[in-house]
Amino acid sequence: MSDSFLEKEQSYFFHTYKRLTLDIVRGEGCYLFDRAGKRYVDFFGGLAVNALGYRHPGINNAIRRQIDLYNHLSNFFVQETQVLLAEKLINLTGLKKLFFTNSGTEAVEGALKLARKWAKGRGKTDLFGLSNSFHGRTMGALSLTERAKYRDGYEPFVPNIRHIKFNDVQDLRANVGPKTIGVFLEFIQGEGGVNVVSSEFAKELIALRKQHDFLIIADEIQCGIGRTGRFFGFEHFGVQPDIVIIAKALGGGLPLGAFLGTEKVSDVFTYGVHGTTFGGNPVACAAGLAVLEEIVDRGLMKVASERGEQLRGLFTKLGGEFPDRIRDVRGFGCMMGIDLHKEGQSLADELQNRGFLVNCTNTTVIRLLPPYTIPAEECDRLVQEIRTIWKESPSK
Repeated sequence: MSDSFLEKEQSYFFHTYKRLTLDIVRGEGCYLFDRAGKRYVDFFGGLAVNALGYRHPGINNAIRRQIDLYNHLSNFFVQETQVLLAEKLINLTGLKKLFFTNSGTEAVEGALKLARKWAKGRGKTDLFGLSNSFHGRTMGALSLTERAKYRDGYEPFVPNIRHIKFNDVQDLRANVGPKTIGVFLEFIQGEGGVNVVSSEFAKELIALRKQHDFLIIADEIQCGIGRTGRFFGFEHFGVQPDIVIIAKALGGGLPLGAFLGTEKVSDVFTYGVHGTTFGGNPVACAAGLAVLEEIVDRGLMKVASERGEQLRGLFTKLGGEFPDRIRDVRGFGCMMGIDLHKEGQSLADELQNRGFLVNCTNTTVIRLLPPYTIPAEECDRLVQEIRTIWKESPSK
């Protein structure tokens, strides 16, 4: 990337992104190419957005067809692509109603409103998130997010929202009760380091919901839409949430999210109490239909599951070779976290130099969010490259 563009980026934008100094000009499948023609294998995956990689013909054709008809209508109009996508999601999930949004954080805000509206007149006032969570950048989502890194300087937060220690069953029991509206949680924490909810915590959450009649609200923004080898991440834990939040992979690269609810909350919203200008954009919904066709109808979820098993096996073996480097291997499918004994950014930087893009999160975790279409041989090559780096450069 030219120095002039880097200078303009620094000049024009609020300094919220520490950007990679790559001049990416195109993508193809699971690969990205810079202006000089260098190819990178993308395990970054647009932070879980690019489930089908780049330039997928099904997505591109769906976008072209819809944009030739219209690219926006007010939500006062019934729109075919919205209805078809909603129908597919409802049929796939068994949930009852949904609302389309522009993004994951907006879907969290909508779910927060839905939960509070449900609780009105029930004597319930308290909402909970979990420690080490991340739900988005808007004030409601940030109130549910526990990590100081994202919260500092934005106080005061939305009232009556507290946090329960992740996977701490005793803390869960000590906090929830008759006044609890609901518990928001990522069953597989993404930004927090691909941390997985324990079966004990999940079972206790179900039991306490039965006792106190509160809502379980699952944030599936990152781990949903087939990324873990099942359509929703919570399916690995035997839980049926009352509200489910999705985004990222749903729009195939276009801005699209949603929150869905069971029968329990299906009649809470009435005309005019919630809305959006751009949520459920018809072009994004057309892309969403193409995404679901590939992931569900054409069996790509199974492929994602197979890649996860492959990566887990490869990194478990690598951990045996380098026990002083790898602390843990976590996750499912195309959402894996390799927890290191030291900070991971230097390894991510060296992999970038060698043509592999990975994300370091929570300081020590190499997070892998590749397209579900990632070839098996590229997974082999990534692990071999890390092995080579550690043999050649013990400090990395």
